[in-house]
Amino acid sequence: MGLHDQEASGSHAVILRYRNRELTHADVEYLRRACAARWDRRKDLFRSICESWGWRQANGQWSLYACCDLLMRLQERGLLTLPPFPKRQLAGRRFGGKIPLPPEFIALAGLEVRGPQDLRGLIVRPIRPEERLGWRLYMDRYHYLGDRTLVGEHLLYAAFLENEMVALLAWASAALNAPLREAYVGWDEMTKRRRLHFVANNVRFLIPPYVRVPHLASKVLAQNLRRLSADWEAVWKHPVYLAETFVDAARFRGVCYRAANWCYLGQTAGRSKRGNQYTYGSSRKALFIYPLRRHATRWLKGEHEAGVPRQTEQA
Repeated sequence: MGLHDQEASGSHAVILRYRNRELTHADVEYLRRACAARWDRRKDLFRSICESWGWRQANGQWSLYACCDLLMRLQERGLLTLPPFPKRQLAGRRFGGKIPLPPEFIALAGLEVRGPQDLRGLIVRPIRPEERLGWRLYMDRYHYLGDRTLVGEHLLYAAFLENEMVALLAWASAALNAPLREAYVGWDEMTKRRRLHFVANNVRFLIPPYVRVPHLASKVLAQNLRRLSADWEAVWKHPVYLAETFVDAARFRGVCYRAANWCYLGQTAGRSKRGNQYTYGSSRKALFIYPLRRHATRWLKGEHEAGVPRQTEQA
């Protein structure tokens, strides 16, 4: 989600919008003073700002990652200077690659899994805290986009077949701008800003290259979708009504999404984000969506709040 300029003047006029948070000249000046103070740890700076603003995630925890992202974007624009902190590193690399992985993430290392397999034993579940490092290491090694810190609301999943890890997934906040999705839902700009958090974006889906089981990908997706909204509500205190994903059309055809009954909306314009600037010329993405609830577009537009009967069945 981007940082957007607003034409305004005065210390209390909105000059920038970060996600759904509006920043004034006074806010930027406060952040500038906070960054100029002395801090032993970057986390102390972020926490101080979050406490001052009452900036929490939906699950009640402080929005530390979002605060970090905001400050970095403001520094890119020359609006403030962050204090010097050591660069972040992938946690595992500090140990020289000798990392004690959870047993579930060791089973397949160096082994090959081939089909046909009985997929009735497939289990897809959120990862446990002690599995997070293993999830990141596998993603960093085998996914073409690598491992990147997810800011804001997100969930990480692992799929197991006969107690062996066969797939990893990540869901995060929806893309801020997707004209094809907006047209499908019937959103105007204001309604989209209020209700975008009811959409989850499948930002990572990895089946390690040594796992070769027919129909595994579509089965993993289908099982994950059946529990996604409930899991999201348990962690982030609200459900999600629509799943989306952007498939790199230059690399993939989205076969597993089609097999799992996702709806193809079309291709994006090939616009990508570089810092705070949008550029064209990147690979076009195929946009797929999957309603997680009957009449999902009504829920996304808030029509059920105006008297539309509640529908709880999944599509």
